Amino acid sequence: MAKKGSVLIVDDEEIMRDVLEIILSGAGYKADLAKTGEEAIEAYTSKQYDVVLMDVSMPGIGGLSTLEEIIKIDEDAVVLMITAFATFETAISAWEKGAMGCIRKPFQNEQILAMVARGIKKRRKEEERVSLRQAMTRLVKRDAIIGRSELMENVFKLVDRVAPARSTVLITGESGTGKELVAKAIHESSPRADKTFVPVNCSNIPSDLLESELFGHTKGAFTGAVAVKKGLFEVADGGSIFLDEIGDLRPEIQVRLLRVIQEREFTPIGETKPTKVDVRIIAATNVDLKEAVKNGTFREDLYYRLSVVPLELPPLRERREDILPLAQHFIRKYNEENGRTVSDHFSPEVLSLLENYYYPGNVRELENIIERAVVIAPTDEITVECLRAEVRDPELAREMLSESEGFSADIDLSRGVNFYDEVRKFEMDIIRRALEQTGGHQSRAARLLGLNATTLNSKIKGYNINLRI
Repeated sequence: MAKKGSVLIVDDEEIMRDVLEIILSGAGYKADLAKTGEEAIEAYTSKQYDVVLMDVSMPGIGGLSTLEEIIKIDEDAVVLMITAFATFETAISAWEKGAMGCIRKPFQNEQILAMVARGIKKRRKEEERVSLRQAMTRLVKRDAIIGRSELMENVFKLVDRVAPARSTVLITGESGTGKELVAKAIHESSPRADKTFVPVNCSNIPSDLLESELFGHTKGAFTGAVAVKKGLFEVADGGSIFLDEIGDLRPEIQVRLLRVIQEREFTPIGETKPTKVDVRIIAATNVDLKEAVKNGTFREDLYYRLSVVPLELPPLRERREDILPLAQHFIRKYNEENGRTVSDHFSPEVLSLLENYYYPGNVRELENIIERAVVIAPTDEITVECLRAEVRDPELAREMLSESEGFSADIDLSRGVNFYDEVRKFEMDIIRRALEQTGGHQSRAARLLGLNATTLNSKIKGYNINLRI
């Protein structure tokens, strides 16, 4: 007979354990036995059962205390209490501690079977609810990334494959392609989903403070350390830490990170005893770490430790079929934020302009374009006039391209060119021009270029652009 479910029988009386095992096994249930609360806790720790059938009165910690410990292990545990001294107070106490019900001795076989069947049904519904919640979480994270192109489908498949593992993941791609969203999707699809996800932008934290932020410090470890500080690796214990712009790490912090990966431990500043941690590391960069290794600015051993699973995100210009669903998503988002009712249906002219723009700032730039359009749209429709000048005027974009120093739209292709080298030249030149025009003011330059300030800063660092304008 196929097993209907698993039941843990907990009773200090051998004859009662045997009777219950015969009843349940005969009905098709898989029954395990424990004679004390301590044994029950140990059994449930190693294997979660569909139903626990437990006596209230037992030597040792007793049934009600055992109930509390099992609920701590599994808040969805289904526990049925059995007692020879059933009172209203006993039943209420058991219910308050998390029991599904209370059965009084002597009992009928049918009563036991009916209560266990109800417990199994409750457990299955809870498992379905948890499974649905996890599936919905993955869909929400997947929807946040958004992509129906073959390139993004390949990304999704890789996320699904690597999520269950503990291996480090290195996400590469241009700024604005959604590296943090992918990191979150990996975490949310992993067994660590109910633990902490800690994002850290290594380029946004001053280099002299980053070590303390990551690993923590003791009181008095250095000037200004007025209290004990828990590091972000300790905060992420059991979960995942996302190290964005990993290429900006100083050499001494690279050494410490390598130790965390190898030994799964670190030592806070000012401390002598190492702290053990179980943290999955997901790193990201928009610079070529292989080139950084060649240049001696990034440790080769750390690079190979981080890139166990490399995952490259394509730029938006290489997946133009994703522009429409992304734009529609952003319209809905900014409609809600701004109390607007702008239609997510585009005229052929607007859609053509959106799909043919170059997007140097990738998805983040598209979001900026749509947010602006939603806010300034005079009606409930995005018109050509709502788009930024360089988006609605391809000729202007071409002029910006051809006027850029060292880059010409009239490139001689007869001997062949490296497309990506030419694109990099264009980006470097237009960033330099924007910085010159704003006297080196990065925020203003970012606004001129329609980029997020963080994106511009990352590109400046990635291209090693001299800021002494």
